[in-house]
Amino acid sequence: MKSTEILMDEHLIIERVLSALQGAAEHVSRGEAMHPVFFVNAAIFIKDFADGYHHRKEEDILFVAMQKAGIPVQGGPIGVMLNEHEQGRVFTRAMMNAAQMWETGDLSARAVVVQNALGYVALLRQHINKENNILFPMADRIIPSDRQEKIVADFEHIDLYENGDDIHKKYLEIAEQLEKESQEQL
Repeated sequence: MKSTEILMDEHLIIERVLSALQGAAEHVSRGEAMHPVFFVNAAIFIKDFADGYHHRKEEDILFVAMQKAGIPVQGGPIGVMLNEHEQGRVFTRAMMNAAQMWETGDLSARAVVVQNALGYVALLRQHINKENNILFPMADRIIPSDRQEKIVADFEHIDLYENGDDIHKKYLEIAEQLEKESQEQL
């Protein structure tokens, strides 16, 4: 399996959470009951899996290999992706902070949760589309096959030695739980 295929498989898990997050935010925006802990848990998933695990593979391994193969960081697609990763972190922190305020009784924080949740969803959907359809095919073309094998090995090192061998199963289960919770009404 190519490194880009591994990342696209991880995108599928992230997209499940994006759908759940959008559904939950829409419940709240319609005035329907939703527990703020859902948004805290979604932010933890984003921080741990989407950003801390998946984006780490992109930023520390794939993007470095692309740069070595001649794709510039500044003014190029890698710079755009890095900027969007940072923008996603801003949305996630704001959603988490607002959800925690809402959890302590500040009902005005609900609007901030919804705004940042929907902002994150919109950002990540278009971000994933650009990676899957533009950046990853570019990486497949420009990174030599021997380097591709090294990237996959580096990904496996993160999977096995830093996170345990069932990391995908763990986060898939969390994504499924978030999907279930986003469909439930309080």
